Amino acid sequence: MKSAVPTGLKPANAPIEWATLADGILYTAQIPMKADGSFETGDIGVQTELTLQNLKQTVEAAGGTLADVTQVLVYLPHPEDFAGMNAVYSRVFPQPYPNRATIVAQLMVPGARIEIVAYAHVGTRVVARSKAKVVKRTAARPKSGAARRKAARTRRRR
Repeated sequence: MKSAVPTGLKPANAPIEWATLADGILYTAQIPMKADGSFETGDIGVQTELTLQNLKQTVEAAGGTLADVTQVLVYLPHPEDFAGMNAVYSRVFPQPYPNRATIVAQLMVPGARIEIVAYAHVGTRVVARSKAKVVKRTAARPKSGAARRKAARTRRRR
């Protein structure tokens, strides 16, 4: 079951949540929106900083950090903005970096030069278990007590 994450961002004027959480996975989309709900219209560097700050605030509201972000989809309307976005992005995310795709697309917010969709694992951490030791047996173990005793006597004689 999914639940809305109280991000602290100004509520949207559309039928959306800024972030939802389901089974320990955070789903979010972020734009260069200021605290008052207006949109940043500066250059790609300024818009990327604000968008990533909104992402950080959202991930932290869900109980995670930017290190928990596993995948990022970056939407840019202008391919020439890639270098400016990438310069800010590389400073904000810790290594290992999330998996990322950058898509050139027209955005719905007038003046927006970036939109980010991100997924983060903020739920219970599962520690990988080592593989169980495989025991090689050459013969099936006898089931009855008498059969086990007979097999043990036979092994001792060898």
